Amino acid sequence: MIQSAITARLRGLDLLRAAAILLVLMSHYMGFVSHAPTFGVVGQVGWAGVDLFFVLSGYLIGNQLLAPAARGESLSLKTFFMRRLLRTLPNYYVVLAVYWLFPGAPLGGSSMADPWRFLTFTQNFGLAYGQTFTHSWSLCIEEQFYVLLPLVVLALARIGFPVRFAWGLLVGGIVAGMATRAAAYALHGHDAFMAEVYYSSFCRADELLPGVAIALLRNFHPHAFTRLLRHANALCAAGLALGAGILTCIHLDWPTTAMTSTFGFSLLAIGCALMTCAALSPACILNRIDIPGASQLALWSYAVYLVHKPVFMALRPHIERLHIDAGAPLTVVAVMGAGCAGGWVLYRCVETPFMRLRARLTTAHIADSAFHRTAGVR
Repeated sequence: MIQSAITARLRGLDLLRAAAILLVLMSHYMGFVSHAPTFGVVGQVGWAGVDLFFVLSGYLIGNQLLAPAARGESLSLKTFFMRRLLRTLPNYYVVLAVYWLFPGAPLGGSSMADPWRFLTFTQNFGLAYGQTFTHSWSLCIEEQFYVLLPLVVLALARIGFPVRFAWGLLVGGIVAGMATRAAAYALHGHDAFMAEVYYSSFCRADELLPGVAIALLRNFHPHAFTRLLRHANALCAAGLALGAGILTCIHLDWPTTAMTSTFGFSLLAIGCALMTCAALSPACILNRIDIPGASQLALWSYAVYLVHKPVFMALRPHIERLHIDAGAPLTVVAVMGAGCAGGWVLYRCVETPFMRLRARLTTAHIADSAFHRTAGVR
C-alpha cells in the first residue's frame, strides 16, 4: 500500500507544489504589482514557497539517485543529467531569451549579469535585489545541487555506501549552512534577507538536504520509513506547526536577528520535510483533500515560476497608467491568472515536447544498456 502510494503521482505532493507556487505568486504580486499587503501576512511570508520547492526537489532528486544505490545498481550519470537537463533547460532558456530580447523597462532591472553566468547557472553569486531575472537565483542553487549530489552519491557507492557516513554528511551539510549564515551575520552584519545571504548557494543549499534525508530514510531504512508513515497525519501537523512557528519567529524577528538568521531557513526546511514525508502516505490528509486545479497547477509550477514575474512586471505599467486598483479582487485574479496562463503556454509549447523527447531518449538508453549487459553475460 505504501509502496504504491510512493511510486504513483500523489495528490498530497501536488498539493504541496501548488501551495508553494501560490505562495510565490502572492509574494511577488505584493512586491511588484500592488506594493501593498494584498494578501496580508500570508503574502508577507510567501517567499517560503521557494523553501518548500527546495525540499520537494531534494526529495525528488535524492530518491532518483539513492534508489539505485540502495539496490546495489550502478548510477548512470549520463541518464541522470540527460533527464535533468531536458527537464530544466528548455523552459529556462526560453524565458532567458525573452529577457535578452527585451532588456529595457518594464522587464529590465538595474543591471544584468554576463550571459555566460546565466548559461552556467552562476548568476546568483553577487546577485543584488532589483537586478534582471533575479528569481532565477533558486534555479541556480538547484542546478548546482544537481551537479554535486550525484557525485557525492557516486563516491559513496564506490566505497560500499556507508549509511552512517552518508547521514553524517547530510547533517554536516545542514550544520554548515547554519554556520555560514551565522558567520555572515557575526562578521558582516548580513541577516538572512540581505542579498548576500538570501541568494547565496552556501547559505541556502542546506534547505534541499531535509528532502534528501527523506529519500535516504526511504531507501536505506525501509522498515523505519514504513513505521513512520503510519503516523502521517501527526507528521503533517507537526510539520505545519513547526513551519508556522518558524515563520512567525522570522516575521517578528524573535528572539534575535542572529538566531532567526542562523536557524530560520534550516528549521523551516525541516518543517516542510515533515509535510513532504507525510504526503508520501495514502493515509495522509493531504492525499484526501481534492482541490480543483491543484494538480494542474502543480504540473505547471516550474513554468509558472519562470513566467509569472515578467508577466507581472509587463502588466504593472498598464495597471498604473489606467489607475486600476491593484488590490481589487478582480485585478488580483486577472493578473495572477495571466501569470499562470503564461506558465501554461510555456508548459504546453516547450516543456511538454521536451518531456516527450526525454521519455523516448531515456527508454532507448535503458533498452540499450540492458542489451549490452545481456550481451556481456553471453
